[in-house]
Amino acid sequence: MLIVFSGLPGTGKTTIARELARQVGAVYLRIDVIEQALREAGVLASDVGASGYGVANALALSNVRLGQQVVADCVNPVRESRDAWQAVALAAGVKLIDIQVVCSDQQEHRRRVESREGDIPGLLPPTWQSVLAHEYEAWDKPPFMLDTAQLTAAEAITATRVHLSSVSD
Repeated sequence: MLIVFSGLPGTGKTTIARELARQVGAVYLRIDVIEQALREAGVLASDVGASGYGVANALALSNVRLGQQVVADCVNPVRESRDAWQAVALAAGVKLIDIQVVCSDQQEHRRRVESREGDIPGLLPPTWQSVLAHEYEAWDKPPFMLDTAQLTAAEAITATRVHLSSVSD
């Protein structure tokens, strides 16, 4: 199973995705970590662009083909990135579970972004302005949605596990 968490920075997706991966023993792929490693390697002529997603897709494919569950943690803002995750799932013959994490309370979302401390060395956390300006296309098919203004992280993980058990049958 390939489980892809999507959403703007500061919604709580990393907290939920990381803990879910720990609880179910899944491989955890965080795009921010991959992208920062690519920047630090200094091998790209320009910014990482879609390179981080390409690396994550390849790692996800190799792991799901080994029978591992994979949890991907990314913004996943455009159709191309979403289609690439679908292609990974199709190539491996596994289910793709899309989960969008939102924070419907804009004041709370802003507070989270502005009080956030970076946990990836060398990567500066986003600003509220950059979150507001971030490209984020509407989904063609609505994914499973978690609203962290309404749910604690623990409740969101429980809701996700219930959803996963209902779609894995």
